[in-house]
Amino acid sequence: MARIAGIDLPLHKQIRVGLTAIYGIGQMRAKELCAKAGVDDTKKVKDLTEDEVNRLRQGIEAEGRVEGDLRKEVQMNVRRLIEIQCYRGLRHRRNLPVHGQRTHTNARTRKGPRRGAVATKKKVMARK
Repeated sequence: MARIAGIDLPLHKQIRVGLTAIYGIGQMRAKELCAKAGVDDTKKVKDLTEDEVNRLRQGIEAEGRVEGDLRKEVQMNVRRLIEIQCYRGLRHRRNLPVHGQRTHTNARTRKGPRRGAVATKKKVMARK
């Protein structure tokens, strides 16, 4: 089992796809890491040798932030925007789209389910 940066990589996927399970590594960065480590990026994760896993692990550690460190940095950036009360910070605080998207329609993922304007009334059943 390949465990890199505290994440168990999916065994039945190619290494270039499996590395994307790590927060902060996308498809291009995974391909570059495989090239630097000298690992065939089409190889399955379960077929990697211990030496190849170690080279990948060292390459990721040398490159910079991934997983916890990167999550913490992003969270601190958002917190800073909220504290200085800039427009983007206010949008984060209200859970609205941050990058200028329209909200008159759409934005349901960010805003959540629609709230009814009028409370729905239950039908009173006729008693016999």
